[in-house]
Amino acid sequence: MKVLVIGGGGREHALCWKISKSPQVTKLLCAPGNAGIAKIAQCRPVAANDVEGLHSLAASERADLVVIGPEDPLCLGLADRLQKKKGIKVFGPTAAAAEIEGSKAFGKELMRRHRIPTPSFRIFEDTNLAMAYLEAFDDFPIVVKASGLAAGKGVSICDNREQAKDAVLKMMEHRIFGAAGMRVVIEEFVRGPEVSVLAITDGSAIMPLEAARDHKRLSDGDMGPNTGGMGAVCPVALPNRMRQQIEQQVLLPTIHALNHEDRKFCGVLYAGILLGPKGPVVLEFNARFGDPECQAILMRFSDDLVPYLVAAADGTLEKMDGPRFDPRVAVTVVAASEGYPEKPELRRPITGLDAIEEDDTLRVFHAGTKLVDHNIVTSGGRVLSVTALGRDAAEARERAYGAMDKIRFVGKKVRRDIALREATLAQ
Repeated sequence: MKVLVIGGGGREHALCWKISKSPQVTKLLCAPGNAGIAKIAQCRPVAANDVEGLHSLAASERADLVVIGPEDPLCLGLADRLQKKKGIKVFGPTAAAAEIEGSKAFGKELMRRHRIPTPSFRIFEDTNLAMAYLEAFDDFPIVVKASGLAAGKGVSICDNREQAKDAVLKMMEHRIFGAAGMRVVIEEFVRGPEVSVLAITDGSAIMPLEAARDHKRLSDGDMGPNTGGMGAVCPVALPNRMRQQIEQQVLLPTIHALNHEDRKFCGVLYAGILLGPKGPVVLEFNARFGDPECQAILMRFSDDLVPYLVAAADGTLEKMDGPRFDPRVAVTVVAASEGYPEKPELRRPITGLDAIEEDDTLRVFHAGTKLVDHNIVTSGGRVLSVTALGRDAAEARERAYGAMDKIRFVGKKVRRDIALREATLAQ
């Protein structure tokens, strides 16, 4: 089987690593890939948002399965184009189904229509109306979100009216997220721990994966701006009752809601869940594997991943047994560039990678890297991550940080408290 993976981040490196281990795979390609992916797959210089170029690549390579990693090509309709090509199986939702991530406003309204638990909200397309709403609001903190795709950075938790107004102005008037901020969602702030629950689905059956937790803020103690994610831990302990509530009140109703609105979903449905005092509420949906949650989840995924991807694409997921997971804990630690997330510094040489001994319990997953004159240099905001398994979170943290500390580049930014909560609770 020839498999083509779309994307070039840490998520796609983890997918390529896991897919490459399948005995069913005879050829693995990735577009555009990165310096790390190039060691296990044939990379093709086609951008992840070049729908026409990717369609042509899949056709010319006669790919049997295309796995779409990032949100951009999904929302641009790559799956729609590929599904029209006979002989190509596609793991990833159509543009209509991916709108659940591409438009936070749509996702929130879908939840309201189908009574899926989510914090109360208002949607604004006019700056003056949003400002007037905030002027009369007095129950802070409050959350301001850009409705469109903002690479995980379009959310501001505002402690007072001035911060909220500033967030609205930056999104709607200054367009710091481009067209993504033309509509904003102003949402109730709900307190409680957050968890990422992902499920493989063919639009009918769902196969929940083990829960993970990511760390969105740039700096220790959940301080600083939101990022695409600075680290993750898997699993996260969830009582059976809470797990059942998430499946019965969130995952299944969402799949049914999308079907009801003629938006059948095939791929990975990602629910960002807050465990509130009254039960789980959905903060956001994504239409693909999370990054960096994917790295931690796949490190623990003990079975061959490819049959599950194929079953989802074929609509036969209900025939599959649930996957097995390694009982150990996985911790992923991300290294970001200086200036991230606003303006990351690029082309910084990376050293120390050769000093890390990789195996199936510890891997370096590249994201923003490329090869220049035989040297690996930074080429993006999140540069790479280290994922390690351990008997518990403390050991996994020790192994991940031990490897990460061997990697060097000027301006490297690493949070030092990834999975610290889990490690402390286990003591």
